Amino acid sequence: MTLTRRKALTLGVGGIAFAAIPGLSAAATVEELTAAFTAGAAPAMDGITLTTPEIAENGNTVPVSVDAPGAVAIMLMASGNPEPAVATFTFGPAAGRQFAATRIRLAKTQDVIALAKMADGSIKQAQSTVKVTIGGCGG
Repeated sequence: MTLTRRKALTLGVGGIAFAAIPGLSAAATVEELTAAFTAGAAPAMDGITLTTPEIAENGNTVPVSVDAPGAVAIMLMASGNPEPAVATFTFGPAAGRQFAATRIRLAKTQDVIALAKMADGSIKQAQSTVKVTIGGCGG
């Protein structure tokens, strides 16, 4: 492949455009993600159950479950990961139970945060610290 002036210019402009698009070039912080999910509402610390292990022997696969009766959406975040947003689950009117379980990768010892948006518009939050003994995200 030969690199012509036209190809070099196209690659340069494409790189600048990619860096200028919000959300693609840099990871959002936990505070930014929380503000976007809650729309500025203050979360209450009850009504949601976050289950995580106290110590994860391997950060590559950490089991996490969230139970939030009455929720329309649940967001999981890992505060110490390079990309803190882990998953967002949405529930429709036919959902029998507002429960989500998954396995996540944790880079190091950190807080796992669950936010639940309830049907009445209120926000619930739960947080748990997971100690990672073997690195997950390249750690």
